[in-house]
Amino acid sequence: MSDASDVTKAAVVTPVRVVIALCLIAPFVAMLWVGSYAKTDPVFIGIPFFYWYQMLWVLISTALTMTAYQLWERDQRTRKARSTAGGAQR
Repeated sequence: MSDASDVTKAAVVTPVRVVIALCLIAPFVAMLWVGSYAKTDPVFIGIPFFYWYQMLWVLISTALTMTAYQLWERDQRTRKARSTAGGAQR
């Protein structure tokens, strides 16, 4: 079998991949659930909640995306190491 088919065969759901998915989905859920933040109180330094909540999610989304990327890179390195180690044993 070729290396390409080894990498593309059956997708595996692992706890790390679930965490990656949650990191990427959380900002969408938070922003699409408008009813949770469609209010003016509490006010933070004169800015209504509606606005500072969305700006806070910009920072949170950045952190979650960076975390997902780092986890994905680690997962791919681990998967590649396992596939090369398995190929060497054959």
